[in-house]
Amino acid sequence: MTEHTEVNFDDFDEMIAPKPEDNDFDAVVEAALSRRGFLGGVLAVGGFTALAGGLLPNTARAEGTRFTFEAIGASTEDKITVPDGFKSEVVVRWGDPLFSDAPEFDPTTRGTAETQARAFGDNTDGMEIFSYQGKTLLAVNNEYTNRSIIWGNRGDSGPNEDDIQKGMNAHGVTIAELAQGENGWQLVKDSPFNRRITPQTVMKITGPAAGHDLMKTAADPSGTKTLGTWNNCGNGTTPWGTYLACEENFNGYFSAADEAHKVSPELARYGISSKDWGYAWATVDPRFDVAKHPNESNRAGFVVEIDPTDPTSTPKKRTALGRFKHENAECVVNNDGKLVIYMGDDERGEFLYRYVSDNSYSPGADTDDLMENGRLYAAKFHDTGAGEWLELSEGATGMSKAQICIHTRQAASKVGATTMDRPEWVAANPNSADVYCALTNNKNRGVKPNKGGDLTPVGGPNPREANKYGQIVRWTPNGDDHTADGFAWDLYVMAGNPTVHDDARKGSANIDDGNMFNSPDGLSFDSAGLLWIQTDGKYSNEGDFAGQGNNQMLAGDPVTGEIRRFLTGPNECEVTGLSWSADKRTMFVGIQHPGEKGSSQWPDGNDVPRSAIVAVTREDGGIIG
Repeated sequence: MTEHTEVNFDDFDEMIAPKPEDNDFDAVVEAALSRRGFLGGVLAVGGFTALAGGLLPNTARAEGTRFTFEAIGASTEDKITVPDGFKSEVVVRWGDPLFSDAPEFDPTTRGTAETQARAFGDNTDGMEIFSYQGKTLLAVNNEYTNRSIIWGNRGDSGPNEDDIQKGMNAHGVTIAELAQGENGWQLVKDSPFNRRITPQTVMKITGPAAGHDLMKTAADPSGTKTLGTWNNCGNGTTPWGTYLACEENFNGYFSAADEAHKVSPELARYGISSKDWGYAWATVDPRFDVAKHPNESNRAGFVVEIDPTDPTSTPKKRTALGRFKHENAECVVNNDGKLVIYMGDDERGEFLYRYVSDNSYSPGADTDDLMENGRLYAAKFHDTGAGEWLELSEGATGMSKAQICIHTRQAASKVGATTMDRPEWVAANPNSADVYCALTNNKNRGVKPNKGGDLTPVGGPNPREANKYGQIVRWTPNGDDHTADGFAWDLYVMAGNPTVHDDARKGSANIDDGNMFNSPDGLSFDSAGLLWIQTDGKYSNEGDFAGQGNNQMLAGDPVTGEIRRFLTGPNECEVTGLSWSADKRTMFVGIQHPGEKGSSQWPDGNDVPRSAIVAVTREDGGIIG
C-alpha cells in the first residue's frame, strides 16, 4: 500500500534495512536467463501455459460474453467514472461522525483525537457488507493516515500530542450501519452497531502463540491480551459471519528514542527498526518503543477476528494463521468441512500461505477451535505448472508451533517456499475450485534476495525480471480438494503496456491498449463468477505507464480470459475494498488516499481530500453483482 510521500512502505523498509546485494545471486540469475528468454519468446505468440490462453485443466471456454457493461477508457480526471447506465455516490468519508454527539468533519482543523475516536476512520481498505436482522452493516479497515493531510493544518510546526493521538485513532476498523433512502445510501448515526476499533482496543490473543514468552510484555505478563490493531489491509469473512481484519505493514509504527538501537535479527526480518514512518506513536505510548518493549511488535502482524453484530465483543488475534504482512484472508469450506484460509504476505519476495483447520465446520456449532488449531503451509511453485503446499511443521522447520506462528517468514524460508512478487489479495471462485492471487509487482525480482536472504530467481509464476506491472496467478487443487498438498497453476493475466513495449512487458494475450493496467491488488468474485480486479499502481500516465491513467477497477471472466475496465478513481488514489448489498443491486467500493501527493480535491471539491466508500448502482435498478 502507498503512503503520502515519494517513498512507499517497502522502499522505506529497504532504506533503513537494506537487503543483501550479493548472496550467490548472480549465478542464479544467469541460470534463469534461458527461462526468461523462453518466456519472452512465447509471450509474443501466446503459447506458454502461464498465459491467459493456457487454461487450467477441465476449464471450458464460454460462447459470447457475460459482461453487462461496455468498457470505459482510462482516465486522469479527478472523479469516479463508471460505464453508461451506472452511477456512483459517496456513502461515508473519513471523519464523518458515527454518533450525533460528535461534530461534523471540520476541514480547517481536521478534527481532534476525541472527535476522531467517534468518527469514520481514514484510508479505507478491505471491507465487507453484513446483513443482520434486516440491517446492513459495513465493516471496513482503516489502514493508515496521510500525515501531510491529517496534520496539514499545522504547516511547518509539526504535530502536537493530540495530533499524534488523532492519527492513531484514525487507524483500525470501522463498523457502521448503512441504510438506503430517498437520498441513496447513508450512514445511520447512533446505530447500536456503530463502533470504532483502534490501536487502543482490548484484544484477546488466541492459538499456539498465546502465552509464549515472545508474546509477554510488562503490561501483559500472561502474553494473552493486547491492545489494538493497525495498518489493516485486506480482509476476509468467515462462514459464520465474522469479519477478518488483516494486519499488514505493522512494523512502521515502532521506533526507539536512541536511533542507534539495533534490533534482533528476528525483528529485523519483519522490518522493525529504531525508525518509524513518522507517526511518532512511541512519543505518546511507550509500548511502541522497541528498545523498551521488544516483544510488543511480536503481538502485531496477525489476522484479527471481529464480530460486527456484537459491539460488546472482544476481537481475537488468531495466531494460528501466522504472523507476516497479511494482505487478506480468503476462507473456503472444503468438501469435507475443513476450513481452508489462503493468505499472501505483501512484501517483495515473500510467500503465499494456506491454513487448514484440524476440525470441520458445522453451522451452529462452536467455531473458536477452527482458527486456533490447524496446520500452516507455504506454497512451492514449479516451472512445470505444478505446485505443492509445504507444511510448516515442527519437524520441517526445527521450530516449536508457537515459534512458527510468531516467526512465520523464517519457517517458510526454512522449507524452501517460492518467493513471490508481492502476493496480495487471494480470491476463491465460488463456482469452481480455482483460486487466484494478485502478484502486484516486484522491482527486486531477479535483482536481489528478499529480506531474509532467500533468492528471487526469474521463473514460474514470477516470469519477469524487475517486474513493474504485476500478474495474477491461479491454481486448482488436485482433485478439487483444497486440503490436497498438490495443485496445478497458470497465470490468468500478466499486466503490462503493449503501447510502449513489444516484449514480455507488454503483458499477456488478454491485455491490449483498451484494458491495460498495472499493479493488480484487490481481488473479489461476484455471485456470477466474474473476477473484479482493483489496482494500486503507478498513475503517472507517462513512460512505462503511459495511457494507463488513474488507478481503476476491472472485471475479468475466468473462463474466456476477457478483461474490461469498469471504474476509474480520482487523482492519486488506490481503488481498494469491494462488497455487495444483500440484494446484489449495490456495489460498495473503497477509494483510498486520493490526492496523496497533493493533486486531488475529491470528494468535496476542497483542499482536504478524504478517503471514502462509494456505492455504485445500475440506473435501471438491476443486479450489479
